[in-house]
Amino acid sequence: MCVKGLVSIITPTYNCGKFIGETIESVQQQTYTDWEMIIVDDCSTDDTKNVVAKYQEQDERIKYHCLTENSGAAVARTKAMELATGQYMAFLDSDDLWMPEKLEKQLEFMQKNNYAFTSTSYQHMREDGEMLPKILQAIPKTDFYRLLLDCPVGNSTVMYDVSKMGKFQVPDIRKRNDDALWLAMLKKEQYIHGLDEILMKYRLRNNSISSNKWSLIKYTWQLYRDIEHLSVFTSVWHICWWGCIKVFKLK
Repeated sequence: MCVKGLVSIITPTYNCGKFIGETIESVQQQTYTDWEMIIVDDCSTDDTKNVVAKYQEQDERIKYHCLTENSGAAVARTKAMELATGQYMAFLDSDDLWMPEKLEKQLEFMQKNNYAFTSTSYQHMREDGEMLPKILQAIPKTDFYRLLLDCPVGNSTVMYDVSKMGKFQVPDIRKRNDDALWLAMLKKEQYIHGLDEILMKYRLRNNSISSNKWSLIKYTWQLYRDIEHLSVFTSVWHICWWGCIKVFKLK
């Protein structure tokens, strides 16, 4: 099947100069070449800008924008989505990596089945790039309530059809803003359809917000109460469910 359509790759970044070059290279190595990579820098204080500039000099598909003040990943991601011009948007964090056939296989999956909103399976790796045995498999269909329980979707695996769903603003919370975005999108599209093939490597960073599962509880509570406006009882129930899975089962 011959797939087509410009893909806008949404990449917010902050102090990721150590990793972003490898991330960009994983995009440049894609077998599908009709893409633009929109990197929005949340006022990094390291060499992120200089690293990106070296790739920009050689590849006009790579676009860089720096925010005027440090505002958080949600604002950076929203800005990248505003700047996107593609029929499709794919999300890639600035320390994760894609397999070379990621875009081609996911686009074929979407266009063959007329899916507007999709994700794939992915595998964990250490900060230094060493692969870990943990694989998170994409489930066939994720709806709003399934995602609310325990988001089974990897941020850097998601792609959606802008021509069918339009553009969105990312809810402005410090963590789990990607989950909040998927929930907002699932109010418009019934399912995220899963392609059960490992097409992304998720980097586990030392001392990151997401590495501290206890601190994530407050952001999860904020997602349930402030963003989704669930009742206190329902939020507590979801926190307990989420906690059992995230805190006690994940290492």
